[in-house]
Amino acid sequence: MQPQSFYQVVAEDFAAIDGIIRQQLSSRVPLVEKIGDYIISAGGKRLRPLLVLLSGNALGIRGDRLQLLAAIIEFLHTSTLLHDDVVDMSGMRRGRSTANALWGNAPSVLVGDFLYARSFEMMVKLGSMPVMEIISQATRVIAEGEVLQLTKVRDASTTEATYMEVIRAKTAMLFEASTHSAATLAGAGEAEREALRGYGDFLGIAFQLVDDLLDYKGDAETLGKNVGDDLAEGKPTLPLIYTMREGTPEQAALVRQAIQKGGLEDLQPICAAVEACGALDYTARLAQEYAERAIACLEALPASPYRDAMADLARFAVARTY
Repeated sequence: MQPQSFYQVVAEDFAAIDGIIRQQLSSRVPLVEKIGDYIISAGGKRLRPLLVLLSGNALGIRGDRLQLLAAIIEFLHTSTLLHDDVVDMSGMRRGRSTANALWGNAPSVLVGDFLYARSFEMMVKLGSMPVMEIISQATRVIAEGEVLQLTKVRDASTTEATYMEVIRAKTAMLFEASTHSAATLAGAGEAEREALRGYGDFLGIAFQLVDDLLDYKGDAETLGKNVGDDLAEGKPTLPLIYTMREGTPEQAALVRQAIQKGGLEDLQPICAAVEACGALDYTARLAQEYAERAIACLEALPASPYRDAMADLARFAVARTY
C-alpha cells in the first residue's frame, strides 16, 4: 500500500496548508523562525492535518477554513514535538538532529510555546467556539498524558491499563481532536461527529501501538529515530509490559531490570525476549483490532473517495514499518 494514495484525494488542500504554515511562522525574532522552519520542514507524515482534510471533505466541506484548522492542528503537534524532545532528551527525530540537540533546551521549549500560542491565535481567527472547546480540551489531556507517562518512567509495575491511558491521552487525543473538530466545523450531525471522533481515537491508539512495536523490530534509518529509545528512557511500553506479565521468569526479570535502570546495555537480549514470548505479536494484534474498530466507525459516513482514503490510512497505520 502506497501512503501517497490517501494524500492524493486532498492534494490541493494539503499544498495550501504549507503556505499557511509558512505565513504563520513569521516572527520578528529570527531564531523563532529558524527553529520553527527547521522542525516544520523536517516533513514527517503530517497525519493529523491530513485527518482534518479527509474528515472535512468526507462531510462535504473544503476551502480556507478547513485548511486553517489543519494548520492549527499541525502547529499544536509541532509544539508538542519540541517539548517532548526536551523532556525525553532525544537527539534524533525523523532521521535528523532534534532542535534541542542543535540549539539547546531553552530555545526549543520557548519556540514550542510560540507555536502553541500561534495555534490559539489561529483558532481565534477561525472563530468557532465549539472547535476551540475541542482543541483546548485536547491540549490539556495531552499535557496530562505526558505528565502521567513521566511519572511511570522506570516504573516496572506499570500495568497495561495505565499504558493504554497514557497513549490514549498523549497520542490518540490529537488524532481524535483532528477528526472531531473537522466534523464540528462541517456542522455534522451527532452520529457523524461521534463516528469521526471514534475513528480518530481508535486510529491514534493503533498508530502508537505500532510505534511502540517498531521500537523493538525497526531500524534507525527507516524509523527516523533510534531503535530502543523507549527502553533507553525507561518507558514501560506494551511489548515490555507483556513480557514481564507473560514471559519466563528470566525474561521478566531482564525487562524489569532494564526498565528500572534505563539505558541500552541489554537491548539485544530484550529484543529477543519480546519476540520469543509473543509480546510483539500481541501488540500487533491489538493494533489491528483498533484499526478495524476505526474502519467500522466510517460506516456512518456517506460513501466517497475520502472515506475510502481514511480506511486505507487505518490499514497503513498497522502495516507500516516506519
